Amino acid sequence: MTHLKKATALALLMSLSGTVYSTAAIAAPDFAKIEERKNAKTKIMGERTGKKVVKAFDLYNEDKIDEAIASLKELDPSNDFDKATVNRYLGSMYAQKEKYAEAIKYSRLAIAPDVLNFKDQADLYKLLGDLLSGTSKFKEAIQAYNDWMDFTGEQDSKVYARIAQGYYELKQYSKVIEPANKAIELEKEPNKQYHMIKIGAFFELKKYREAVKVAETLVKLFPEDPQSWTRLGSFYMQTEQYAQGQTVMEVAYKKGYFEKENHYKILGSYYSLNDIPYKAAVVFEKAIKDGKIERVKKNVTATASYFHQAKNLVTAAKYYEEAAKFDDDAELYRKAGSLLLTEQKFSAAVKRLNKALELGIKKKGMTYTDLAEAYLYQEKYKKAYQAIVEAQKDSRTRKFAKGWASFIKDKAQRKGVKI
Repeated sequence: MTHLKKATALALLMSLSGTVYSTAAIAAPDFAKIEERKNAKTKIMGERTGKKVVKAFDLYNEDKIDEAIASLKELDPSNDFDKATVNRYLGSMYAQKEKYAEAIKYSRLAIAPDVLNFKDQADLYKLLGDLLSGTSKFKEAIQAYNDWMDFTGEQDSKVYARIAQGYYELKQYSKVIEPANKAIELEKEPNKQYHMIKIGAFFELKKYREAVKVAETLVKLFPEDPQSWTRLGSFYMQTEQYAQGQTVMEVAYKKGYFEKENHYKILGSYYSLNDIPYKAAVVFEKAIKDGKIERVKKNVTATASYFHQAKNLVTAAKYYEEAAKFDDDAELYRKAGSLLLTEQKFSAAVKRLNKALELGIKKKGMTYTDLAEAYLYQEKYKKAYQAIVEAQKDSRTRKFAKGWASFIKDKAQRKGVKI
């Protein structure tokens, strides 16, 4: 059980962690030298050192890692191979204890003389890269990974992805693409994260169309992945490809792939940008009712605005009024009243317009003008006249209001109403 836990910890340490975001210095292995190394006679530790290392590993297997390390550090091997082997074990044990500075130190000491057996030396290069990457020494990590490729002549998708990650963390975004492409090329099964490496780099470089192309590839590779669809849909907004964005987000919506409030907002924006505001309004209205979009002022106002754009004015007025009630917004009450006036809902318009005035609306002239019209169509001439007189106090509506005042007065007289 102890061995299993330790092996798992090392595996995790050496695994690719998190989302990685490629050009690496291309490794240039000497294949003749590599074959020579592989075919070299296997070296073994001297008997004296070997016995002491076995004792250290007995302690290690008893979970006495500190004692095992102390035992190894007491050794003073007589040859480079034995020294390198002891240092390799020390590096691995310090890595187990998450003492990464020490792990890096002893791993470097083990690598330096270049005397270990082929597989041990190769594994140590890769471990060193992982330790350096895990401690944010990305420049050195990239070098270690390239050293591993030079030493082994091998290529590995995870190693290329880690190199890409290193360049991303170093903010050398133009160097991210090449190793990311190599990681993608070498992976037997498509790996979403390797494509995300490229997307991250392209976005940092503001190459949005290139990012979109990668996102399109992800949709093809992972058609059942909700994020692939919503990600692509949002990316089209960056490139102003509104028709394509709408199509993708509609598919995601119908498939039930929306996971965030923002997804509904993006689809609503596409409908609006593509001059289909009614669909935007319906999407917002349903999402709010279903609890997918939070019922807060800005979202209710957006719903009202979409219905307004779609010329569904009564419904728009209803949502403007609902939004106004969140914090007694006089301007939204005025909008609701104005729309109801347009729809000849005069009594309802009066109520909302008066509410706007009560709350201290800044656009007084406009509000009084609308109020005068609402009263006029109800044949409430005295109230209409009083409202239009108030409208004359606002410089923005004074001239118009004066003309209306005469009209209302004449209309009242013809109806036998004294102003």
